[in-house]
Amino acid sequence: MNTSKIAIRIGNNLNHHLWNNNGTWWLHYTEHLPDYTKRRVRLSLHTHSVNAARAIRDVLLAWDTPHNSQAVALPVAA
Repeated sequence: MNTSKIAIRIGNNLNHHLWNNNGTWWLHYTEHLPDYTKRRVRLSLHTHSVNAARAIRDVLLAWDTPHNSQAVALPVAA
């Protein structure tokens, strides 16, 4: 089974992987594909609330330790 991996850096920035574009929060991350290429993913979170954006990000990335300073890779079905 070919799987890709998501590159997630977890640091002290509570808004890491989040971007506010004219009031709407977006999620940004990089997906590393099995053929050694990568794809930048950008998803609108459809919210104006930073707290809601953080919660949605955490669910989408299964990221429940935002203060951990380690980099992790999560398998994603291709």
